[in-house]
Amino acid sequence: MALSTTAIAELTESVLGCVCAALAKTAVEVPGQPGCPDRACIVPGTVAWDSCDDPCGEETGGQLSVSVARIYGSTNDGFPVEARTVQGVRGCTPPPVTAVELLVTLLRCAPTFTEQGCPPACDELTTAARILHTDMVTVSNALLCCLPATAPQLRRGRRFVMGVQKTIGPEGGCVGLEQRVTVALPGCACPSEEMSP
Repeated sequence: MALSTTAIAELTESVLGCVCAALAKTAVEVPGQPGCPDRACIVPGTVAWDSCDDPCGEETGGQLSVSVARIYGSTNDGFPVEARTVQGVRGCTPPPVTAVELLVTLLRCAPTFTEQGCPPACDELTTAARILHTDMVTVSNALLCCLPATAPQLRRGRRFVMGVQKTIGPEGGCVGLEQRVTVALPGCACPSEEMSP
């Protein structure tokens, strides 16, 4: 059969839970480091920068989002390269691997100008940079350590390729990171007409 209809939803939920747990653990270990934002969501399409501060009285401000950037067919040997196989010549033949590129986006509050128009102090910028740098390592480590175990049915664990991690912002009072990761979802051959009841 082809991919399970819930395969991508289950993957994004696993990634969100994994990263959130890692951020919470880091907050316990590193003094002054915020944990997983109270606003942690799987989002459709492009991530909207809805919340970096604590406007609604939440304990941990910021925003953690997981979204799907793209999905494409690949091969077992060539993953994560996009396959250029012609489809439709043999009925239901999904690609051997479906590659799902995820974006993990984490936003925090950025120091900004004062009401008098003065730039943020260097110590504020240093603190924000320390938090961002710790977040960058935490998100990367979380994906490296927990993604393989998100598919216990696979003998060797889930295959994935870490993509680029980059800083985003500061913009609109937000600064943060975006981490790309491409995950292989195994494809299965559809049952042939001869095997159908």
